[in-house]
Amino acid sequence: MADYKDPENTILMELKDGTVAIELLADVAPEHTKRMKDLARAGAYDGVVFHRVIDGFMAQTGDVAHGNADDGSFNLRRAGTGGSEHPDLPAEFSKLPHARGTLGAARSQNPNSANSQFFINFKDNDFLNGQYTVYGRVISGMEHVDAITRGEPPANPDKMISVKVAADA
Repeated sequence: MADYKDPENTILMELKDGTVAIELLADVAPEHTKRMKDLARAGAYDGVVFHRVIDGFMAQTGDVAHGNADDGSFNLRRAGTGGSEHPDLPAEFSKLPHARGTLGAARSQNPNSANSQFFINFKDNDFLNGQYTVYGRVISGMEHVDAITRGEPPANPDKMISVKVAADA
């Protein structure tokens, strides 16, 4: 096990090619950080597909309502339209840029509608700055994020095999 600066605020996301370590920014976006850890600890993200992956932009996942099923199936027509059983989160906008490897909270047109979905930026996406909550950054394994199958939705989507808080791993 690697030695992380803050294991309680580090997410380990297992993808088909390896582990992605994400440092959560609890001091910048405490509510989003808490939600991700709660859902990870509940196993809600395990098996959830990347339903929107745009080359040169970002990979989106986290629809725990429609993005997975116990039998390994998922509803790609509805993936991306749901959240979790928890209430939506208020925006926690900051001055942090949407740089390559940052984690952003996906939402509808309503800035206070983020719930469980998130995206990882493939490149610097400054046009998103101040409009979406940044609450984490990839600290290792970005090459595994870069290898996620593209599509909206992908014909054969990749999924998060498991998502855990490093302190619990």
